[in-house]
Amino acid sequence: MLTREMSDLINHHTAGMVASINDDGTPSVSPKATFFIVDEATIAFANIRSPGTLKNIRKRPAVEVSFLDVVYRKAVRVTGTATFVRRGEGDPKLADLFKVGWPDLVPVASGFVKINISAAEMIYSPAYDLGATKEDLREIFLAKLNAL
Repeated sequence: MLTREMSDLINHHTAGMVASINDDGTPSVSPKATFFIVDEATIAFANIRSPGTLKNIRKRPAVEVSFLDVVYRKAVRVTGTATFVRRGEGDPKLADLFKVGWPDLVPVASGFVKINISAAEMIYSPAYDLGATKEDLREIFLAKLNAL
């Protein structure tokens, strides 16, 4: 499901915007900065403070997550089904994978939201269609950033 390019982007930009569905049917988007890849068909994030997201996925487990590389103006969109796994229960591999990137956060994570991927796609800026290269977009972004 996840290609090498998708995995690289997620590994370098671990903050994902998780879209879940509220009780009234409206979307709820929440940033989660502790994502990690379990395997090519599964991603997860640590539950540190996600009461609204957990409430939503318990009732309606369908989610989408977007990871954005602002420098190169590309993103990964992942669609899937989310489940909450309490720390110490279920798959011990989740805790082991989480410890690699965030060893100091292990004590505050109550568990993990595991997302079984049903679809994943790369999204590229229209600038690429107009002939811009990665290097062009990097240069433009850094110039904007330096102007702040």
